[in-house]
Parts: sequence; C-alpha cells; structure tokens
Amino acid sequence: MSEALAGRYANALVQILFSPDPPLSPEQAVAELRNFDLMVASAPDFKHILNSPAVSRSRKRAVIAKIVEQAGMSKTLRNFLFVVIDRGRPSLLPVLRKNVEAFVDARRGIARAQVSTAVALSVEEQAAIGGELSRVTGKQVRCEFDLDPALLGGVIARVGSTVYDGSVRGKLIALKSRLTA
Repeated sequence: MSEALAGRYANALVQILFSPDPPLSPEQAVAELRNFDLMVASAPDFKHILNSPAVSRSRKRAVIAKIVEQAGMSKTLRNFLFVVIDRGRPSLLPVLRKNVEAFVDARRGIARAQVSTAVALSVEEQAAIGGELSRVTGKQVRCEFDLDPALLGGVIARVGSTVYDGSVRGKLIALKSRLTA
C-alpha cells in the first residue's frame, strides 16, 4: 500500500519536472530529495518531529521551511514536502525518493539494475558489468551494487523483471537439476 501511494506522489512530482516549463531540472530535484533524505536519516530528532502525530502540521512545515532554506533547496521541493506533510505521509519520504529516481530514469530511457556480487568489485569491474548489461538490454543501465556472500562467486543482475544469473550458486542449482532429471 505505502509503495503504491509513494508511487503516486513521486509520479506527480515527476510530471511537474517534465512539464514544458519545469521549475527545476529532474537531476536537481533528485539531488535535493537525496540531500533531504540524508538529513532526515542522520538526524533522529528531525525524523521524530516529521513522523510524530503530536507535532502539528504547521510546526512541521516551519521546520521543513527552515531546513530547506538553510540547505538552499528549491521552493518546488519545499512545496512538495509540504504536500507530503499535509497529507500525513512523512513516513513515505525514503520510498518516495527512490520512486522519483526510478521514474526520472524511466522517462530518460535509463534502466535500473540491482547487481549482487559475492565480493566487492573494482570501479573497472562495475563499469564492465554496466556496459555488458547495457549491451544485452539495449538501454543505458544504471547499476546499484550490493554484496551477497551467499552467492559464493559470480554476479546476479536484476533489470526490471529480468534476472541474469551468473553466480556460482545459480550454476550449482542448474547442475543439480540437470543431474536429477
């Protein structure tokens, strides 16, 4: 439910960002949302204020306005955050940021890939994987890398609903199924 609701808010913001006369660029909006999300995550008191029903909406608006002003963020982002707060949805902010990033990428024709590896990869190896995924999908691919020691070795990449499994674990499972068949 919250994912779908965050998607609606994110879609509304992205429509504004891609309108004929946008108030700010999509890249700037994503950067500002990331900064705001980092501020909320790094300040437990701020997070508590945003999520507390005991704090009035007007007080939350005042806190957001002050922080946005001090951080030099746009009025568009401030107003968007006001809408989220006024609707009582501050808990959606982290998911909302991810959705905005995904929708902006989708509008630009960029596919997002979640790549899991058993060990940390060098920058060159990450670039090589990104290049290969771009070649295979025919789209520009933005990769997010994470570690999964359960893989034993290799790579698993998820692009949309497609999974590319080049892991040792995946190969062992495939071998097991062939041997038992």
